[in-house]
Amino acid sequence: MGKQVIRITLLSLLLCPLALAQTVEAPGSPQPVYLEPVDNTLQSKAATPVMLDGRENSCSTADSVLLDMVVRDHDGHHPHQVPVWQVPDGQIFFFVSGMTIDADGAPNAYSPDDGGLDELANAGSPARWEGIVTDRDGNPLIQQAGDPFPGYYISCTSLVDKAKSFTDPTRYVDATKIPYVVLPHGLADRAGARLGDFAIVTNLRNGKSSFAIYADIGTLGEGSITLADALGIRSDARRGGAADGILYLLFPGSGNLRPRALDEIQIEGEKLLSDFGGMKNLYPCAENDDSASPIESF
Repeated sequence: MGKQVIRITLLSLLLCPLALAQTVEAPGSPQPVYLEPVDNTLQSKAATPVMLDGRENSCSTADSVLLDMVVRDHDGHHPHQVPVWQVPDGQIFFFVSGMTIDADGAPNAYSPDDGGLDELANAGSPARWEGIVTDRDGNPLIQQAGDPFPGYYISCTSLVDKAKSFTDPTRYVDATKIPYVVLPHGLADRAGARLGDFAIVTNLRNGKSSFAIYADIGTLGEGSITLADALGIRSDARRGGAADGILYLLFPGSGNLRPRALDEIQIEGEKLLSDFGGMKNLYPCAENDDSASPIESF
């Protein structure tokens, strides 16, 4: 994940920040809006963003800039501002950014021999791990016989199924099964977004869209492997992603602080999209992005 550092302890039993949710297995069907993946060689790794003062807006659908974020590349260079807009008469907010691929929550995300879906370096270091469950001494816990991937570390997300043990890899939102987005804590707090809230994410380069759930805390412009697949973005957590052109629309207060199955994300997302006025209301947001192409309907 390579983002916000999270210390996990047996004492607290809080395996990722704000782990407030419970229940719901994710069945393999029905599949929501996932589309066939398309090869995309654009790559990006966002660093920790910094909030700046809000400014006058220029987006026709936005009432005001909620805040500006400064995002740097994976080397800490080339900072660029990403305005976060709030739509009129509501808490709904959106922004256009790139997408870094997040493997967190997948039982095969990280391994001691660095053979997991993502580079072990992106999980932190022995002094300060993130996205990995540790014991009270900070030692990563390893999956045992009977777990999905024995020998791999237990990777966590901020959104969890509290009905399950913190040592159960299925307690967390699996990046390879569920389309989820990641938000910085400061942005979520400012916007009133809670873990478990819903989102609509659109690839402005090819018009593909997907419903998603806010399931992890990190940096601006991150999405799960499954979300990337649905958007036609290269979903390799090590080498995939998109540098720009991804529209994120969030619905604060729309969730119930719990993980959701695929069909629930689809059903709830369709309701929110209908209340929002349909896909046509995304066009004014996309028109300001040079990479925009016609947006596909669900």
